[in-house]
Amino acid sequence: MTEAEAARKLFAGPCDFIWGSQGADNLPPERLSEIAFVGRSNAGKSSLINGLTGRKALARVSQTPGATRQINFFNLGGRLMLVDLPGYGFAKVSKVEAAAWQDLIFAYLRGRARLRRVLLLVDARRGVMDSDRQVMDLLDRAAVSYGLVLTKADTLKPADQEAARDAAVAEAARHTAALAAVSLTSALDGTGLAELRSALAGLAQ
Repeated sequence: MTEAEAARKLFAGPCDFIWGSQGADNLPPERLSEIAFVGRSNAGKSSLINGLTGRKALARVSQTPGATRQINFFNLGGRLMLVDLPGYGFAKVSKVEAAAWQDLIFAYLRGRARLRRVLLLVDARRGVMDSDRQVMDLLDRAAVSYGLVLTKADTLKPADQEAARDAAVAEAARHTAALAAVSLTSALDGTGLAELRSALAGLAQ
């Protein structure tokens, strides 16, 4: 079995929601290696998780920024934990709510010993924004390995896709904990999903 086939089999297998945390004092025990998905609201985190696992409604997809208000944990075949973090940078909630959610995200990112990789999702149409850089700086300081994942690639022409990737690669090069490679993906047409599955499967137990 090739690496790609093994990765496809892993992500096509059982994947179950097991825990939702609304506070840093309510995180589940660490039993599996964890991969966290983080990004601005409506960057496409839930859509990407659904796309990677071949499901339509594993992770909730909403048109309302800030819809994911807790950290959701999904057990992937007993070998990986996929962690969907609340979006940041949304404007339609109170500053108190926004600060509380941001504190929850940062508490998780700083405190999980089994966190193997963070995927920082960036809408390819908008590129890396200041709020993304703040999270990148936090991950740099915490020495947590992370990779930039451009989403919604299907909305761009091929030349614009490459320009977006080049800009993201240049941004990643400025950060100590960022991986050099940048993934270009679309949950709608499947662009880049097989390659991303293979990369993540290599972190599985």
